[in-house]
Amino acid sequence: MNIKIIIPSLLAALLVGCDHIADDERLIEVKGGSTPVDTAVVLKNVLLEDFTGQRCINCPLGAEVIEQLHAAQPERFIAVGVYSGPFGKNNSGALLPLTTEDGCTYYDYWKVESQPGGMVNRDGRLLYNVNDWTAGVMGQLNQPARVKMELKATLRDQAVDILVQETGLSGTVTGKLQVWVVEDGIVAIQLMPDGSSNRSYVHNHVLRTAVNGTWGTDLTIAAGEQQEHTFSQPISDEWNPANLSVVAFVYGDSGVEQVVKAKVN
Repeated sequence: MNIKIIIPSLLAALLVGCDHIADDERLIEVKGGSTPVDTAVVLKNVLLEDFTGQRCINCPLGAEVIEQLHAAQPERFIAVGVYSGPFGKNNSGALLPLTTEDGCTYYDYWKVESQPGGMVNRDGRLLYNVNDWTAGVMGQLNQPARVKMELKATLRDQAVDILVQETGLSGTVTGKLQVWVVEDGIVAIQLMPDGSSNRSYVHNHVLRTAVNGTWGTDLTIAAGEQQEHTFSQPISDEWNPANLSVVAFVYGDSGVEQVVKAKVN
């Protein structure tokens, strides 16, 4: 089965805001198959969505916890900084450079009450005390995954070509495939816990855009089935291609089934 939707699109610069790219302005190709595959037990990786903002004085404390978790689980822990909410806007209400409209939509949908707020594998619980993040992440590491995922991201002609492969492992999973572009190493202003403004602060794993729409692509996959999805994401002039990665995850009503991350090559 092949499904293709092709409409050109360009991203506007993320200076004081971010233009939303409609869900139908994407390239999506889906291939399904029923070739027998290895369905051995695979454990879930863990996604932490960090609802943060450049004007949030306590958010650097969350970033410190994330760095510790990365050091402890470099292969299986994936964090994404969702810059959003009132701390992602200036005094006039305009979006700050790292804040996205997608991020603000997630902030409103999950009813974030304060920042930093961390959500682990979309289990529906927002952990506002950064001291709870480690236990939340570690508690997910032994959970079996119902989907296995592989991800490749390649830079070509000012766009990122993305290939996501999914294998069903247990039962039938019905949900969404979400693909995000994130960026590391962004030097930009950040308010600090002592009230100062750090103009040399380094922001990592910053959500730049939702490649396949705010809520992703519909996905249903049975045990033993393989599928693949391809996307092409134009690169904004405000992004550094050398620091880009792609995060892809399958989620449903019970939370994230599996998440993977790949550096853009």
